Amino acid sequence: MVARVRIIRRVAGRYPALLALLAQLCAALLVGAAIVLAGQFSSWRPSGLAAGLIQGLLAASFARRLGLAPWWWWLNLGFVPALLLFSGAPLPSWVFLAGFLLLLLGNWNSFGERVPLYLSGARSRQQLAELLAQQTADFRFVDLGCGPAGALLWLARRFPRAQFVGVETAPLPFAIAWLRALPQNNCRIRYENLWRTDLAQFDVVYCFLSPAPMAALWAKAVAQMASGAWLISNSFEVPGGPADQQVELHDWRRSRLLLWRMRG
Repeated sequence: MVARVRIIRRVAGRYPALLALLAQLCAALLVGAAIVLAGQFSSWRPSGLAAGLIQGLLAASFARRLGLAPWWWWLNLGFVPALLLFSGAPLPSWVFLAGFLLLLLGNWNSFGERVPLYLSGARSRQQLAELLAQQTADFRFVDLGCGPAGALLWLARRFPRAQFVGVETAPLPFAIAWLRALPQNNCRIRYENLWRTDLAQFDVVYCFLSPAPMAALWAKAVAQMASGAWLISNSFEVPGGPADQQVELHDWRRSRLLLWRMRG
């Protein structure tokens, strides 16, 4: 049993989309079997939308039990009900293809790098600014997986003498971030895999990734970052490496900033 749990967790870390699909299929089978049995022994017939909602609730529950991230729970919950709602709408077929492509382009990292799109909220930005105020005015900052660069640009405007870099490989967030950063002289966006980013260039490395890459990122940071530089992770810990400082954000996700100071 323990071995099976480890296998499931390993799959959840590397291939979350496969486990989400498994949750959908299991929920669909259970709902289908329940409808068939109900038809045999009673006159109860659920509407299509009711059956879809039940299937979504089951799929979300399975996703949670399989160890998937919370955003997969909501995706599993709404997937089938959304299909049922839109299936009767007078929409051209290309709308569904466009929706799928937008989802793919916006969450490309969740398939290849096991990093979904997380956005740093207002509390994260404010606490980051308080921490960065302790740095010298011309510090160098990188956001690994900057998304559409909302937090990065907010910080760049607040610290005009510092240099800010965002790296992103999901095509849609990268394009948005690159366009938004054009007027900001002290901020650049790179279409670059975080594993190819040389961390030695920066005084502060910030990330809001997922549990999956944190051990490897820590090894990279130890190997490349200078003594005294900071690694700041939003919410996700380094396995076996307690942070030097933690800042609670008191938001609905119970987020926190974890800061490690590199030692030579």
